[in-house]
Amino acid sequence: MGAASEHTPLITTVEVEAAPRRRYSHPVARRFFTLSFSSILFWFFLFFIASFSFLPRPSSWPGCGHGRSKVDYEQLRQLLLDTPSSEKAEAWQRYYTAGPHLAGKNYSQALWTKEKWEEFGVQSHIVDYEVYINYPVDHRLALLKKDESHSDKWKVSFEATLEEDILDEDPSTSLPERVPVFHGYSASGNVTAPVVYVNYGTYQDFDDLLKANVSLAGKIAIARYGLIFRGLKVKRAQELGMIGVILYSDPGDDGEMTEENGYAPYPEGPARQPSSVQRGSTQFLSVAPGDPTTPGYPSKPGVPRGPVDGAIPSIPSIPISYAEALPILKALNGHGPKAADFNKWWTHHTGLGYKGVDYNIGPTPDDVVVNLYNEQDYVTTPLWNVIGIINGTIPDEVIVIGNHRDAWVAGGAGDPNSGSAVLNEVIRSFGEALKLGWKPLRTIVFASWDGEEYGLIGSTEWVEEYLPWLSAANVAYLNIDVGVRGKVFSASAAPLLNSIIYAATGAVESPDHPGHSILEKNWDKKITTMGSGSDFTAFQDFAGIPSLDVGFNAGKDDPVYHYHSNYDSFYWMKKYGDPGFVYHRTMAQIFGLLIAELVDLPVLAFSAESYATALDGYVTQVEEKLDAGLHPPKDEEIDISTLTEQAISELRGRHYNTSNTVITPASSKAALALRDSFKRLHDAVGKLTEKAARLDAEAEDLKSQAREHIPWYHWHQKVKLWYRIRKVNTKYKYIERSFLFSEGLDGRPWFKHVVFAPGLWTGYSGAVFPGLVESIDARDWTNAERWVDIIDACIGNAARKL
Repeated sequence: MGAASEHTPLITTVEVEAAPRRRYSHPVARRFFTLSFSSILFWFFLFFIASFSFLPRPSSWPGCGHGRSKVDYEQLRQLLLDTPSSEKAEAWQRYYTAGPHLAGKNYSQALWTKEKWEEFGVQSHIVDYEVYINYPVDHRLALLKKDESHSDKWKVSFEATLEEDILDEDPSTSLPERVPVFHGYSASGNVTAPVVYVNYGTYQDFDDLLKANVSLAGKIAIARYGLIFRGLKVKRAQELGMIGVILYSDPGDDGEMTEENGYAPYPEGPARQPSSVQRGSTQFLSVAPGDPTTPGYPSKPGVPRGPVDGAIPSIPSIPISYAEALPILKALNGHGPKAADFNKWWTHHTGLGYKGVDYNIGPTPDDVVVNLYNEQDYVTTPLWNVIGIINGTIPDEVIVIGNHRDAWVAGGAGDPNSGSAVLNEVIRSFGEALKLGWKPLRTIVFASWDGEEYGLIGSTEWVEEYLPWLSAANVAYLNIDVGVRGKVFSASAAPLLNSIIYAATGAVESPDHPGHSILEKNWDKKITTMGSGSDFTAFQDFAGIPSLDVGFNAGKDDPVYHYHSNYDSFYWMKKYGDPGFVYHRTMAQIFGLLIAELVDLPVLAFSAESYATALDGYVTQVEEKLDAGLHPPKDEEIDISTLTEQAISELRGRHYNTSNTVITPASSKAALALRDSFKRLHDAVGKLTEKAARLDAEAEDLKSQAREHIPWYHWHQKVKLWYRIRKVNTKYKYIERSFLFSEGLDGRPWFKHVVFAPGLWTGYSGAVFPGLVESIDARDWTNAERWVDIIDACIGNAARKL
């Protein structure tokens, strides 16, 4: 081609080499594989970072070196043993017992508690509820005799002061604002009638009276405290047509430490002060705790409120001292049968014979009556829970710790403020750990409840409000009520938690036995079942959260504890209850270790097999109760001296009436068929035991692995271990929930747990398989079979979840 000119075309054909062959025949495939490979790299990188940044790491667990927390488990345990102070506990005791702190009247204490916890380093706030409770206005108790010269006139033969003596040695007894003697949730009323002595006022005591044709309707009952919850004494009297109830503390129930045995009364000695009076609630606690106007939902402002019928008494009641019970009991002398004419249950621990009391039943003649006047002011008023939180690294595993703050009196040194002092020392100890850089695996929630004394109100309303969160996250609830009133350790717990109680008490030295532990010297190693009477009730029986309650109680050689009396004072505690406050320190050490075991070990310190083993024992107990119900042992066959107070409570609290219920051949056949069906329960428990044992074995293996050092480059092993531990812990967390029955117990649907509940006619004492036992007591064999089916389904559900 020649040189370019104006005739040269602007576009020419240029020869080029052939285009290279494409790597992928389809561009879509190329984009897909590129994006897939990039995504894999991205998510791999993200998961790698997350495994070290967000998941709880085995490297931070005990025995695996130091991770995010600067305090390892063993260091934490030592700190919780070293930090509690007897002097500090005494100071907290002095503050809480300095004045009255009835429910709904202790905001200054709530605020002080909140500020003190924050001073310890625990973020805290106050949660309030508006609840229906009563306060005392006026009262009277008088013994009247008809004037012989004027048949239409009465004269006062005895007027009770309804006061506890002022003691110069004890400043609490002379406070001008001290709380009058009264019953929480008692009805207002003014009644006059003859009086009948009803022993302890148990279901069987009233049954004995009915068998003896003692006239009860229209009469006033006088009963001694003990064996069962006081509100149930009033409930049964009310059901039988009685119009009022007087309750007193008989010194015969005080054991060795009595005036009759030569011991001086308080303040000179350890025996009961004759003028001491036990206040307390008469709510029907075994039907439902909490605000009686809002069963099952929280008492917040503006919520609908229901009637209180069937939840609290409709007849008046009043507590008195044994000194002021004497004239009334003596007025019964010579009238009606004597206690000794009934059975051994009526003469057990009677302690006023030396004072001239014959323990006649009565009733008093028509010309000798008692006037009982009781005026109460019922109000809807705020109460205040204090809630403190230490956040852990696992948000859905939470341990709740609680003690109630309110008391019936200005003191309350034993109940509840020994527990309050202990809880403060525990929180202060954990605060010291926080200062050193400690961070728990699990979140801890501390609670200072209000309104416990009236009917577990503060804790119940809080559980009802936060039930969805608690059901999802709450691993366990630990309760301390009366932390110290003697030297004998006691515990009640869900079986899942038994092992941590043995471990903690085995690690704390006994103050009176250097070189030996509480487990060895201060405890019989028996753990009782959960009943009611304290703040664990809503957690265990309503929400299905495994709970425990611990404290030091008075033994037979300890001074008499003046329960709910003005003499439960700082002075009594310092001189008699716990001189030097050494057991307060010991209780704080035990409680701190219990918490540490649950919050800072990677694998929950539960024992599923212990639960399964206990269940099998409970089935056997019910079988024995069925046999006893069909063939009741004669009184002479029962050695009452070998029975615990709880065993006596259960026997006398059973609500069958042997005089009115005849065992027919058809009924006997149905009962025997029921007994055969218990084999299903044993078989179901056997299957649960096998799975529980495997779960516990896996947990032990994981505990061992968690103690081993895992290099960082084996991060996948860490993630796998974390996943397996989470899986096991989740199974443990939901075991207790498996035993909830949505319809609740017959006649008391608030109680959802099929294994544990307070006894229907005991209140304090725990019943096992209550729905089944109550059906047996009622001799309703069809309903008993229904409960066997329900229990069988719950056990099977628990086994499947494992």
